[in-house]
Amino acid sequence: MTTIQKTGSFFVLTADADETSAQLKGERLSATEATEKADNNALHYGVNTDAMISGQACTLGYTGEILGPYFLENFQEVVSKSAVRDNDFQIIVGGDAYGTGSSREVAVVAHQGAGIELVVAKSFQRIFQENMVYSGLPFTSDFSVLQRLENGEEIEVAELYNALPPFFNTVATAGGLLAFATKWLNDEVTPWYDTNSPSRAMTVVEKLVARRTWTKGTLGDAALSFGVPAVSPGDQVLCSVAFRGMHEYTAGMCMALYKEAFGTQPVVNADQVAAFEDHFVLIDQPSVPTTTKNARLSSARKLAEEMTDACDEFGLRLHGPGRNQDAGVCHRIVVEQYASPGDIVVLTDSHTPTSGVLNTFAFGVGSTAMTFALRTGLIPVTVPKTVRVLVTGDAKGILSPKDLILHIIGDPYFREEHWRTTPTDTCVIQFGGEGLNQWNVDELSVLTNMTVEGGLMTGVVEPCEPIKTFMDERRGDWDESSLVYPDEDAEYTKVIQVNLDEVPLTVATPGDSRNRASLAELADVAIQNVVIASCTGGSLADLRAAATILDGQRLHDSVRLTVTPSSTLVAHQAKKEGLLAVFESVGAVISPPGCGSCIGNGPGIPLPNETTASTTNRNYDRRMGAPGPVYLVSPAVAAASAITGRLTDPRALT
Repeated sequence: MTTIQKTGSFFVLTADADETSAQLKGERLSATEATEKADNNALHYGVNTDAMISGQACTLGYTGEILGPYFLENFQEVVSKSAVRDNDFQIIVGGDAYGTGSSREVAVVAHQGAGIELVVAKSFQRIFQENMVYSGLPFTSDFSVLQRLENGEEIEVAELYNALPPFFNTVATAGGLLAFATKWLNDEVTPWYDTNSPSRAMTVVEKLVARRTWTKGTLGDAALSFGVPAVSPGDQVLCSVAFRGMHEYTAGMCMALYKEAFGTQPVVNADQVAAFEDHFVLIDQPSVPTTTKNARLSSARKLAEEMTDACDEFGLRLHGPGRNQDAGVCHRIVVEQYASPGDIVVLTDSHTPTSGVLNTFAFGVGSTAMTFALRTGLIPVTVPKTVRVLVTGDAKGILSPKDLILHIIGDPYFREEHWRTTPTDTCVIQFGGEGLNQWNVDELSVLTNMTVEGGLMTGVVEPCEPIKTFMDERRGDWDESSLVYPDEDAEYTKVIQVNLDEVPLTVATPGDSRNRASLAELADVAIQNVVIASCTGGSLADLRAAATILDGQRLHDSVRLTVTPSSTLVAHQAKKEGLLAVFESVGAVISPPGCGSCIGNGPGIPLPNETTASTTNRNYDRRMGAPGPVYLVSPAVAAASAITGRLTDPRALT
């Protein structure tokens, strides 16, 4: 497609479900009406990738033909299967933070499968935007395009691409990232950025990127080299990447793209690649509703088989139950075994920032970007802006990093993306301050994990005692010089001082992790389903915090409790410490390690008319596999709520 001409209609995703329903029934909004809604902030905020294509639909495959009918199914509880595809919608119009959430590139594929040729939104989230560039879906934040199209103008796609930064423009006009990869492999590409840029004071991420920025050469070339004096926010560069990972939702698509682009050529540095069977392994657990098993299990197993076959074919290590590597949630295992200070780590999952807790530049990518990284050993990076958050004060043994990060990302500065000045800006949080030292790496990983829920690229922790302690205990002989410190005079988009004495126990109310409220405001909210699980809430520290509250107590008569350790190591340690015995004593459902509850693939799926308190990181509508409000809380609050049957401050139990 080289031009776009209006042959269909605008589908304007407003905040009003009745307006969405009316459009599905034939009402059409004009360019003027769509623009007015944008100006009046009446467009839907944060249309997320779970809404675009559900976790259930993702188990079916990864082509437009398969996924097109499921595009926006159940959005605002008014969109039915095939409703978008079977209308004449050609152009999607959205609000701020369009594409919030998962790294799933199938969200873009679903647009294309439903007949969408252009996306117009006030702003886009980083991974979704990259996926559109890499897979060829035109987009813009310029709402004047709507009027031009309505006036009958034929718009060159190249015009939209010319508004993008140099690398995005190059990739888009080259036919996509994998076509660009072929050129790089053939030594037909030279850096488009300054490899001798003047030195400047840099943040942690800037220093890490600069060290690994590609300067010349290609695979098998003695001239292949990396490292530039400095980078600045907005620069787009190629970086060498250390660890790369995939899971069942994404590996099949990655390897299908790989074979199409590169045939049977070997994966570069395959010893630094792993696949994880973690997202589907809990679907068959006894407490999972039969309807969920019937809808997801068979197709999920087919995707898992694709991943297993690919690992065998390309010699990749495989984590999972009964596999040759430990089972568990990929992000927890990467922290336990793979990520190290100073590394660049990428996985096809938005919660890859978990590893940023180890002073690592870790971020999620889509399937095309991962395919590129598997063959080249490189990953494209748009150098992010950095907001420094300095933590002081005393958590008093009750305030958790979960409370802190919900407090931070719910602040208008992040919720409204005040850091953003252009549509393609990215941003990270660099965490520092003495206040961090009262938590361990397990606990601090919640901070970096959930930066993505605030619309950010990732989070990174400055060198601190918890990191050194973790590396000493878990890795033994490691090089402390690998820690990356920020320069004293580094420039930050903003420096935020957070005193823990002023941070309340915090909850994310249903719909978005940025919906911040203090726990005290929600004391009357009744809870029937409590879930302690996921890469954000199933670490050993999380289980300890919950077990401390539950020990000697009993569940409220109206509450059911699910507990899922996040890795084999966590499960072993929790059993050894007697934590699992505590959960058993109160009647909790304890599942094997896995990543099911967060995405509706395991124990803890809400039953009809249930309200859920969950330690997971995402609470979009239907995210956990069924309708019903989900409140995000800390493990201690989750445990206290399981005892009282309402959202409860643990201190109220003493």
